[in-house]
Amino acid sequence: MIVIYQKPTCTTCRAVHAALKESGVDFTAVDYYVDPIPRDKLLQLLEKMKMRPADLLRTKEPIYKTLDIRNRHLTDDQIVDLMVQHPDLIQRPIVEKGSKAILARPAERLKEIL
Repeated sequence: MIVIYQKPTCTTCRAVHAALKESGVDFTAVDYYVDPIPRDKLLQLLEKMKMRPADLLRTKEPIYKTLDIRNRHLTDDQIVDLMVQHPDLIQRPIVEKGSKAILARPAERLKEIL
């Protein structure tokens, strides 16, 4: 089973969602603004993507600047906590399939997991 963690208004998310539909695979779409990613799940996804929390941050979001994340010396745990509190900080879409997950940005990366 494939799961896509997305924001439905995101252009890249819509492209990946459409590509999954076209491929005919069975998948579940999770709008993580409506159904937030729990902390434990976010840690799992980071591990599956082999990414550090800082690598998954959306640095152009207003909340990133408001929280002055660039100038703070945050631990990985603190960054994850901020991502859970502020979903706008999470890069998207994330596609998970079994023991693998990818940040499907650009959308063409979806091929890596199908």
